[in-house]
Amino acid sequence: MRIRQAVVHDLADASLDDLAEIQPQLVLGFAATRFFADAGFAPWLARAFPDARRLAVSTAGEISGRGVSRDSAVITALRFERATFKVAYTGLMNMDDSRNAGARLAARLPAEGLRAVFLLSQGVAVNGSELIAGVVSVLGKGIPLTGGLAGDNGAFARTWALLDDAVSDRLMLAVGFYGEALDFAHGCFGGWQRFGPARRATRAAGNVLHELDGEPALDVYRRYLGDYADGLPASGLLFPLALLSDEHEETGLIRTLLGVGEVDGSLTLAGDVPEGGYLKLMHASTEALVDGAEAAARAVLGMARKGGRGLAILVSCVGRGLAMGDRVDEEVEAVGDVLGAACPLAGFYSNGEISPFRETTECKLHNQTMTITYLGE
Repeated sequence: MRIRQAVVHDLADASLDDLAEIQPQLVLGFAATRFFADAGFAPWLARAFPDARRLAVSTAGEISGRGVSRDSAVITALRFERATFKVAYTGLMNMDDSRNAGARLAARLPAEGLRAVFLLSQGVAVNGSELIAGVVSVLGKGIPLTGGLAGDNGAFARTWALLDDAVSDRLMLAVGFYGEALDFAHGCFGGWQRFGPARRATRAAGNVLHELDGEPALDVYRRYLGDYADGLPASGLLFPLALLSDEHEETGLIRTLLGVGEVDGSLTLAGDVPEGGYLKLMHASTEALVDGAEAAARAVLGMARKGGRGLAILVSCVGRGLAMGDRVDEEVEAVGDVLGAACPLAGFYSNGEISPFRETTECKLHNQTMTITYLGE
């Protein structure tokens, strides 16, 4: 497997000749929203890689071997020697179409020999939990899924995806990987800490939380946030909600706030919340988040084959970036320290992360989590 990467700030001044030398079959782009508004972005990629499948999504920050960048495009070119892949795509009509869209994506991937799937979806008008459920309804639970929801620098207004010559704010993508030579590993970990009492979701529908302990969810949330409440919904990224078991134990699932309903007092979250389930607010220190990223990397190291050549794709939540501020590079550096200098890094800050918890568990939608997908041969 051959891998080359470029970090681009200006299309007019950038050259991708070094990447094109390896004759890549797959090119992944993680870029700020302004690139997708530029009519020259897709043709620029096409001129550099006319024979490759080209996929890209918008971000809330870009990750490369250099660390975290803003307002850039990280372009990573891959050439597989023995493993193969197929690309599927579909459009998303609205949030209610999320499960069906996932099923459409999965149905367009040949089932024979499928080893793993990497999903990239628009990140605002989608229910990530339902997207995953749709994929699993077709492929079953035995195929690992990883990936993420596109970002727009925390605005939660409009995200983008690119496939070859097409750019759209409704596009959903899946890459299916095939072949015994494929080395596929994954890891995910949060690092957030719970605080306050457990609250019951007395009324919830899908990813909309209406009531906590019989009160409007927004009222309860605002009381906990104090001065931060004035900055909602953006400040909600700093205070995600942990989903708990019936015994109030941690499940590992976290939900990020996407929007607030001022009229009905509801909270719209990035994934489903079970009615009758329990939740708890969370906050974090930079040290805890960095430790979480390191734990995710160690999980990858434990799964991946030894001695191969591969790429680590990091999908971390926009909320983690905001919480860490100027120290956000530290979580990427922690992953690099574990995986080593021979493993290139690529990725983005997202509106939602897709990954199993561990090697033997089914895929879930995560928020506020560092997830790592390792692709190698």
